[in-house]
Amino acid sequence: MDKKMSENLVDRFLKYVSIDTQSSEDAGDKCPSTDKQFDLARYLRDELEAMGLEDVVMDEHAYVYATLPANTEREVPTIGFIAHMDTSPDCSGRDVRPRIIRNYQGGDIMLNEQEGIVTRVSQFPELKEHVGEDLIVTDGTTLLGADDKAGIAEIVTAVAWLQEHPEVEHGRVRIAFNPDEEIGMGAHRFDVERFGCAWAYTMDGSEVGELEYENFNAASAKVTIRGRNVHPGYAKGKMLNACLIANEFIAALPQDERPEATEGYEGFFHLTQMSGTVEEATLNYIIRDHDREKFEARKRALHTLAQYINNRYGEDLVTVETRDQYYNMLSQLEDKPHVIDIARRAIEEACGECRVIPIRGGTDGAQLSFRGLPCPNIFAGGLNFHGRHEFVPIQSMEKATETIVNICRIRD
Repeated sequence: MDKKMSENLVDRFLKYVSIDTQSSEDAGDKCPSTDKQFDLARYLRDELEAMGLEDVVMDEHAYVYATLPANTEREVPTIGFIAHMDTSPDCSGRDVRPRIIRNYQGGDIMLNEQEGIVTRVSQFPELKEHVGEDLIVTDGTTLLGADDKAGIAEIVTAVAWLQEHPEVEHGRVRIAFNPDEEIGMGAHRFDVERFGCAWAYTMDGSEVGELEYENFNAASAKVTIRGRNVHPGYAKGKMLNACLIANEFIAALPQDERPEATEGYEGFFHLTQMSGTVEEATLNYIIRDHDREKFEARKRALHTLAQYINNRYGEDLVTVETRDQYYNMLSQLEDKPHVIDIARRAIEEACGECRVIPIRGGTDGAQLSFRGLPCPNIFAGGLNFHGRHEFVPIQSMEKATETIVNICRIRD
């Protein structure tokens, strides 16, 4: 990538992260979940129109769509690239103050001397892989927003590069930017028919060179425990403490099947929230597994455990409600190997190698794949998402941009 395009890429990214787009899990059915996501949506709409793209639309839910027309007469499928505008509810995205560390030489990074906030190599060893590169970091008070504003910047910059290089033959390219991915709602109002692509790629992955087309099957579970409260001085043989029964439930699940004890293709039960009194307690879990049969077995295990506790106490004290969230996109891509092969070759050309890894989470692409739009996930370059230690190497963003161009390019 030439110096001018690299500078444009960085400038775009720094502009995008300056706009607060943090989504909220407490907005009910409102879409977008926060009105401030419209600020970036409007900015992107205006930017894409100024670039001369066609079919630029921002709909009533802040989804932005645009088209780069084909510059070839060959019959080639329309493909798309997607990134999300929102940042995680887990950490503030307001007043982001990024800093560029040129030619990082290794070692710990002082983010905020006044607050004593340091990104330590001992805690974030991935820094070792980026010695000699230019890192964009935070000031330690907010997240950075590379998830997924790096993906947005890469897509827009790749399209701009193709516009400036008409000698590079390509078909019709569609791009889209959506809200609320971080709360699992990004694909819900995505207009697949309007997008009109044979397939697409989300630019929402992490480390450079990674390609992801397997993700968790996912469900949420709410466990409700109803106890019986009586005066503690006269409680013998009568009181049923819902909080203590909740602890029994937690302890009965395998300790080695928690997020902090698993990796790769290993699934888990993750307790995300607990609250309660003697009278009633609730436990909120998320359930994850790449294997569909194991996933279904995990849901059954919660119901079986509830029934076991109920039988032990001789009363129906524990109930479990589960709700499926998304499924492994691999089932929708197995009969479309060309979608993966094109991405793999494009990544190899840009990065030298392509590393296929399972997603220990989900993407909008997983939901879109089940709605008829096959959509693997490609790296965007950022690391340590959702927190103040997030960073992105500029060189990784450049390679992601090159990957997009490589996918679009028609080869003889």
